[in-house]
Amino acid sequence: MRSENTNRPADPATASSGRTQPEFRPRGLYVHIPFCKTKCPYCDFNTYARIEDLVPRYVDALQAEISLWGALLHHPPLETVFFGGGTPSYLPADRIVAILEAIRGSFGVSAGAEVSLEANPGDLTPAKLDALRRVGINRLSIGVQSLDDRLLEALGRRHSAADARRSYHTAVDAGFDNVSIDLMYGLPHQTLTGWRDTLDGIISLGPPHVSMYCLTLEQGTPLAQWVQLGKVPEPDPDLAADMYEMAEERMGQRGYRHYEISNWAKPGFPSRHNLIYWRNQPFLGVGPGAHSYLGGFRFANLKSPREYIERLDSRPPLPKASSPMSERIAGVPVVDTVEAIGPRLEMAETMMMGLRLDTGIISEDFARRFGRSPAEVYPDDVADLAAVGLLEDSDGALKLTPRGRMLGNEVFSRFLAAESV
Repeated sequence: MRSENTNRPADPATASSGRTQPEFRPRGLYVHIPFCKTKCPYCDFNTYARIEDLVPRYVDALQAEISLWGALLHHPPLETVFFGGGTPSYLPADRIVAILEAIRGSFGVSAGAEVSLEANPGDLTPAKLDALRRVGINRLSIGVQSLDDRLLEALGRRHSAADARRSYHTAVDAGFDNVSIDLMYGLPHQTLTGWRDTLDGIISLGPPHVSMYCLTLEQGTPLAQWVQLGKVPEPDPDLAADMYEMAEERMGQRGYRHYEISNWAKPGFPSRHNLIYWRNQPFLGVGPGAHSYLGGFRFANLKSPREYIERLDSRPPLPKASSPMSERIAGVPVVDTVEAIGPRLEMAETMMMGLRLDTGIISEDFARRFGRSPAEVYPDDVADLAAVGLLEDSDGALKLTPRGRMLGNEVFSRFLAAESV
């Protein structure tokens, strides 16, 4: 196992600082499912096609890791569970049931917990939806991406616009009242008119939650190579900005709260699991390539599904649950990288993530957590960003202005840069 930042305190929970002690109880659990029927040309996630033969052993390994962490962390109850990938809905329903049973046996799931599953529209049959709902999945995140069949084909998606609409209605008919739809914009060949049609089509469905992500060309993906070779036009950032502003306007007109830079929700339906990330709160990730933030450490599992299975096949002995958190993490055989998060970095990341929310950074909460307010920690950065119209102080909270939302990366980089000084 490779360890990073070893010159920092061995266990931040025992280090002296003005912040509160790092939390050892994860509020949410992320479960990575690396399987896809086909891999989309824009995707750089840790996902794989044509490895379905690994599914039975993979689920066994995943159950073993879940059991291991449950024992190490003294079986804490979870507020959220999120099946991501990959394509979790590609798994047979009985495999998802087995994983959830392991989670309930090792952690427990709090009453009223949000249990989400990412899904491809074509996988959502009435029988499968019924099985998922009965086992406790109560939120679906459907990867629609577009309602333009031409764009869906270019993106390598397995569904049509008609399939997407049908899957949403099927989910609602099956009893799911918490359904999110994912969309992408800034795509090659995508027009502002086509984007408006997709927005209006989704709004007409009335989902309680919509996520919209601007295409990023990730190095090494087929789509990035096609752009480099001139086979596909390079995305236009100005057009993407126009699409984002159109989304803000149209979603706002229909009563959706723009609660996070890329997310809109009807009242009562923000993603509780993702709010854990944006508030920089503790969470655990299981499965190959999954990331965690727990006990003052950020760590990640190795990426190879085959190696992940092999390391857990041996049923390694558990590290002592009374050991320092650093030793417990190091004793998990699939953990690949570990980074100790010092107070300055934790503050910077809390600023960066929290400013993505429409509630911003509430100064009183920040001071309660770190002993000082944001204005005391970052006086020059806060003043400079406010002076250029990217940040504002509103009723005791620092928030991005509308212009700041468009230039969020410039704001976030200031706080990360301040951490390294």
